[in-house]
Amino acid sequence: MSNSMQQTREFLAHLGMPPGDDYQLPTSTRRFPDGAQYRWEVPGIQGPAAMRALLEDSETRGLILHRVTQTKGIMTLTDEAIQEMVHLARQAQVELVLAVGPRSTYDTGAMVRTPEGMRMGYRLRGQEQIVRAIEDVKRATGIGCRSILVYDEGLLWVLNEMRQAAEIPADTHFKVSAHCGHGNPCSARLLQNLGANTVNLVRDIDLVMYAAVRQAIDIPLDMHTENPASSGGFIRHYEVPEIVRVAAPVYLKTGGSVAGTHSWDTTEAEARKRMQQVALVQRVMDAYYPDAVRSERGPRDLAIPV
Repeated sequence: MSNSMQQTREFLAHLGMPPGDDYQLPTSTRRFPDGAQYRWEVPGIQGPAAMRALLEDSETRGLILHRVTQTKGIMTLTDEAIQEMVHLARQAQVELVLAVGPRSTYDTGAMVRTPEGMRMGYRLRGQEQIVRAIEDVKRATGIGCRSILVYDEGLLWVLNEMRQAAEIPADTHFKVSAHCGHGNPCSARLLQNLGANTVNLVRDIDLVMYAAVRQAIDIPLDMHTENPASSGGFIRHYEVPEIVRVAAPVYLKTGGSVAGTHSWDTTEAEARKRMQQVALVQRVMDAYYPDAVRSERGPRDLAIPV
């Protein structure tokens, strides 16, 4: 190893960062506030009907669900739909996450749909889009939602400033999307410093990379156990026990293989199929890491308004 590279690794360690990917794969000692290592999340639930079907199927299967995420955007929901989803979340004691609506794919700039422009992801173009996104968040939190899916680091920063200034409720949680494209410990630390409560890294992060990221941050990680066809369609069920061991606390995002794309408009039947995928991954957890601790229903730190 060259002296220069060793100096780089030492400087990273001085900053509190891992000096490289962690091939030792140590067991994470970090936990959710209730002592659990993992929780279940089902993404892509775009409205009340699909959410109701999902929660009903969860009850039928006797499976605990901790988080339901809508991805199309707050701007696509009526006030009545948001109110119903908030009500369903309270009844079932699950966290409801609503996505910021105005973003580049909804904007006038066609560049984002080109091979070069795709690198922008779902970030925001111009300050007017920041203003509109904030209005989206203020609307959702005003109706009672307390968890927001964010696609832009600048928006995350200003929303955290607003949370600290009591411009939005202090108990609002911010979840950073995988579509921001972050996949290393330094980026994860940056997002934590900007106010993220949970971070979804890019979908194909290796186990040794998860282990390194866990050294850099305290907040939970969100991990796709499977993916829509548009994101590669790969399924990681058998990797989940080891990912939970080294990266805890982890939200296991499950059911994505049912969808064709990120903002897939999940039907009621597809919502039940997503819950079936949770059952399949729970079987893997029970078989290969039975000692792992899962959160019970409605732990106190879930962002559920009262």
